[in-house]
Order: sequence, then structure tokens, then C-alpha cells
Amino acid sequence: MQKQNSSSGSETDGKGNVCSGLQSSVKYISLVTLTLQNTCLILVMRYVRTRAGDMFMSSTAVVIAEALKCISCLGIILVQEGSLLRWGQRLNDDIIKQPLDCLKISVPSIVYTLQNNLLYVAVSNLDAATFQVTYQLKILTTALFSVFMLNKHLTKMQWGALVVLFVGVSTVQLQPHSTKDSAKIATEQNPFLGLIAVIVSCLMSGFAGVYFEKILKGTSQSLWLRNVQLGFLGVVFGLITMEMNDGTKVHQQGMFHGYDFMVWLVIFLQSFGGLLVAVVVKYADNILKGFATSAAIVVSCIASMYFFDFKLSWQFIAGATLVIISVYLYSKFVPTPPKPDSNKEQTWKSNETPVRSV
Repeated sequence: MQKQNSSSGSETDGKGNVCSGLQSSVKYISLVTLTLQNTCLILVMRYVRTRAGDMFMSSTAVVIAEALKCISCLGIILVQEGSLLRWGQRLNDDIIKQPLDCLKISVPSIVYTLQNNLLYVAVSNLDAATFQVTYQLKILTTALFSVFMLNKHLTKMQWGALVVLFVGVSTVQLQPHSTKDSAKIATEQNPFLGLIAVIVSCLMSGFAGVYFEKILKGTSQSLWLRNVQLGFLGVVFGLITMEMNDGTKVHQQGMFHGYDFMVWLVIFLQSFGGLLVAVVVKYADNILKGFATSAAIVVSCIASMYFFDFKLSWQFIAGATLVIISVYLYSKFVPTPPKPDSNKEQTWKSNETPVRSV
């Protein structure tokens, strides 16, 4: 009997070690995936917006990205429901028969569409490393909107981290801009326009993310169903934006003018990157996400030096270091969340908003 007990105990320990090892592996895979997603999109987007040759219209890329998000989420819901009949019934009950609910979703959908268009403006005028650092201001804007709209609590260390973040981003903006364009940059640059685009984009990202979280908290619809609504309305508003900004060019040259493999790669990363991160974040904690963001800044800096002739300055090094420290501190010192209410179907981590791609 003792041998049997000892053998069963060893089997239990073995299973526990396997599960622990598997969980650890998933975390490291999550770190790599998050870093690659945060880095590749910006680098490739910067490349396609600054190279020589026919330039694609960014407004068309936003429309296609939203359409792909909508289609992919519809596919996920189909897999979850298990049959076309239940899938159609779910869409009919939760979307078609809920017009007022879709009206609420239209607010973040409009904001996200404008934000995605602004991101192309920002990346077209700021080098990838500077953009990657400056875009972390979305942490500040999301935190402020969360405090005012959701009454969330931030620790003193998090408030301090936000101050450090602001100082770091401001220091990066003090770096001297070379008057001589790199030979690898074929388009005219306007750093001030890029900075304004990033700031407005961060404000939009913070507001839309918190507003979207507030909607998710008050309803029983799944995140995937909400993304279907966001994607569909994003296509509608994206088409309106495209017609206003590039309507004449689209009619004359076609919607896919200037498209090649690299442009489609940007669209793919923008469409499925956010969905991929939404799945990965399930297995990653706040500290891991902070490390991923910090790693993305470092990788973007190194890649920019190699691919775009980016020149490091002491202002950039000091500012980027402060931003990396602030991201880590903000992620580490998260308030202890209250005990979950068993009567609620969904609970949300403190200081965490639903994942949406860049």
C-alpha cells in the first residue's frame, strides 16, 4: 500500500511539474509573440510609407483591415457555436435585433477608424523608434480615461510611473532632427505633424478602449461578437473616410493602387495581430506585457538604425530608458483586484482594457 501511495504521489508531482513547465513555456512564447507583434507592424508600416514607388492609399488599407477583422471574428463565433444554424441565430439575436446596441458600438468604431488613419500619418512622418516610444502615451491617456469614466484606482507608484512616462516621451521629442533626409527615406518628413498625429491617436486610443470596456462590462455579449460589430461599422465609416480623403484617386487609380506583398503584410499584421494578442494576453500577466513593450522599443530602435539610418542621440537614449522604466513600474504595481462576484458572468482585471490592435 505504501508503494502504491508513493507511486501515485510521484505521478501527481510529475503531472504538476509538466503543467508548471508548460505554463512557463506558454509565458515565454507569449513574451516573444507580443514583442514581435508590437515591433513588426510599426517597422513594416514605416517601410511601406517611406519607400520609393507608387504609394498606396492608407484609407483603403484601413477599410480592408477592418473587413478582415470582422470576417475572422465571424469565423471564431462559428467555431464556438458549432453549426451554421446556431451561428445565424446568435448573430440575429445579438446584432440584427439590437439596433440601439449597435448604435452604442458606433462611437468607439468611429474613433478607432480615425485613429487607424492617423497612425499612418504618424508613421509616415516619424521614424519607427521615435513613434514606438511616443505611442506609449496611450498608457497615460487610457489610465486617465479609466479613472474618470470607470472610477478605477491607481496606486501611487502607477501615478509616479505616468509622470516618468510623460517626462520620457518629452525628452525623446527634444532630440535634434537631421535636416538631411536619409537615402533610405524617399518621402518628405514632417516630424511636428507626426507628433500631433501620435498625440491625437493616443487620446483616441485611450477614450475608445475605455468606452469599449464600459460597454463590455454592461452587457453579456462576447468580445468576439463586439469585434464583429466594431469591424462592420469600421468598414462603413472607413469607406466614408476613404471617399472624403481619397475618393478621386480611388475612382481614377483603383482601390488597390500601389498594393504589393509588403502592403498586404501590413494589413495582415494590423488585422490579425490584435486578435492574436487578445488570445496570447490570456496567458500573460501585466508584468510580462510590460516587458514585451519594453523589448519592442529596444528592437525597434536597433532595427531603425539598420534599416532606416536612425541616429541615436543622448536625448533619445535617456527618454527611451525612462519610458521603459515607467512601463515596467506601471505594469508591476497594479492594485489588488477585488474578489470576483460569482453572480457576474465576466470579471475584468484592474487597469486592463480589452485588447485591440494598434
